[in-house]
Amino acid sequence: MKPVRKIIFPAAGMGTRFLPATKASPKEMLTIVDKPLIQYGVEEALAADMEQIVIVTGRGKRAIEDHFDISAELEANLKKAGKEKLYKRVSHVSRMAEVVYVRQKEAKGLGHAVLCARHWIADEPFGVSLADELIISDEPAMQQLRRVYEQTGYSVLGLMQVPADQVYKYGIVAYQAEEEGLLRLTDMVEKPQPEVAPSHLAIIGRYIFTPRLMELLRDVQPGSGGEIQLTDAISALAKEEPVYGVLLDGQRFDAGNPAGFLLANAVLGLQHETYGEALRTALKARL
Repeated sequence: MKPVRKIIFPAAGMGTRFLPATKASPKEMLTIVDKPLIQYGVEEALAADMEQIVIVTGRGKRAIEDHFDISAELEANLKKAGKEKLYKRVSHVSRMAEVVYVRQKEAKGLGHAVLCARHWIADEPFGVSLADELIISDEPAMQQLRRVYEQTGYSVLGLMQVPADQVYKYGIVAYQAEEEGLLRLTDMVEKPQPEVAPSHLAIIGRYIFTPRLMELLRDVQPGSGGEIQLTDAISALAKEEPVYGVLLDGQRFDAGNPAGFLLANAVLGLQHETYGEALRTALKARL
């Protein structure tokens, strides 16, 4: 069984729900307290021992590349000014990982975004992480998936329980419980109505796949709007080999919409070791 060394971050979307904030700045570069969304995801992947970050970008996403690049002038200025703590933080971001970039030239869906990275993945297992699904946990979410992959040798999806009136927003899974608490997935339904949903377990933006998933993505027929759906390929994969689900442990924020983004900033701001107390005091004074 080959180890999981590579992870794909689809980041080519237009971020229309955040306009006008995302007119000239990528959604992935919006900050949660003091770090952009994409950095939280990359740090999570590195904490799960993934070595190579593949970011799928599109037009107007150059700021992501600049963020993970070395900024010699900025680092020199910080050092000269004696701002050692800031220098170390900036320098760490620039050198934290090997990052490669792939361009998704057309908006053809999540499955197509993953497929764009196929040449970097080759015949290896790989992770996929959606940066706007922010998960804060003691054990990184991708590490929770890695443990099951190493136990089984098969694909693993991150899951969380959602309320019945919210299932229509997610890909929902059907599953069978196996020994040792494993959940083997038998089907996935994209955004079902509550009365026909097979469960209340939603797929939450974290995946580890065997190489077979890439082969199946090439055969997926485009659906509505000409998009290639990742869930279609996963459903086909589950008919050929086991696909497992992991109930993720941690705080989850849907930071891909403004309400979830604001909640993440509020909660993590209050928990922040530097800013938390001052923020709590300011909020008490105003509310």
